Amino acid sequence: MTAAQEPGRIVLLTASHRVAPGLLSWPAWQTLRAADLVLCPDAGHPQLPYLREAGVAVELSAPDAQELVEACAGGRTVVVLPAGEGDRRLTDGLARLAGSGRVQMPDLELLPGSYDLPGARLLDLVQVMDRIRRECPWSSQQTHKGLAKYALEEAYELVEAVEEGDRDELREELGDVLLQVVFHARIAEEGGAGEGEEPFSIDDVAGGIVEKLIHRHPHVFGSETARTPEEVKAHWLAMKAVEKRRASVTDGVPLGQPALALAAKLSSRVRSAGLEVPLPSGEGVGYRLLALAAEAEAAGVDPESALRAAARAYRASIRSAESA
Repeated sequence: MTAAQEPGRIVLLTASHRVAPGLLSWPAWQTLRAADLVLCPDAGHPQLPYLREAGVAVELSAPDAQELVEACAGGRTVVVLPAGEGDRRLTDGLARLAGSGRVQMPDLELLPGSYDLPGARLLDLVQVMDRIRRECPWSSQQTHKGLAKYALEEAYELVEAVEEGDRDELREELGDVLLQVVFHARIAEEGGAGEGEEPFSIDDVAGGIVEKLIHRHPHVFGSETARTPEEVKAHWLAMKAVEKRRASVTDGVPLGQPALALAAKLSSRVRSAGLEVPLPSGEGVGYRLLALAAEAEAAGVDPESALRAAARAYRASIRSAESA
């Protein structure tokens, strides 16, 4: 085969839009610099300014499969920068040519120039939420107070998915809970009308929890050691006590949570602090439920989960009776 008959090489160079333009892998830069021809169908491709700054000549062109094969004649290497997530028209055309058996095909290579890091799709969520906040008539009018009830509903649905063991439902409900976080953070970016209401963003939210996690895990990120879950919990509680400087072990326990969970949380705080506080005595169902919640917590049982499990069994019995 003469040099003029060599089929050449086609390289489809992809890059993630979730990575800053210009941050390409070394093999990608090597391929671009060595290519005989670099084509891009999109004049607004984010990589173009950086390629040109690096001295890579890029021709704005959207060849079809046959034209691209012909451009590789003579053993030439042609690099194509597909627009967006890829050029389905071009790849389908190349597949048809290869399957026809009538064309001597060049070597075809798919070269990822950059990869998504774990969590990269969260960037898409932030961008989508930003557009919805600007353009959706309902979403643009929402406030923190107006959305609060949805956060509660989604949290309960998440707990139900966990208890039901439904993995598909769990993934969906986690997304719904995450949406609430991103939605509130997007609203917070706009600040508020009240004095002292400084705006903050999703990056501030993420940065705050990252700092908290690192600070409260000195056995992971520092020099301290913790070999058991109990030691980890002791570290966590000690750190929280220093950070919050609470006057009472009951500080920070939200009174608006479900009553059984509230009773169990208070009992846990008392026990963890080593306090001897007798349960209040009184007549009525409330005091009996309080005693049961404290007993369950001391035994390592979540009374809310236990009661929900019993309620589900009761629901099953009801449906069984109805069907009979």
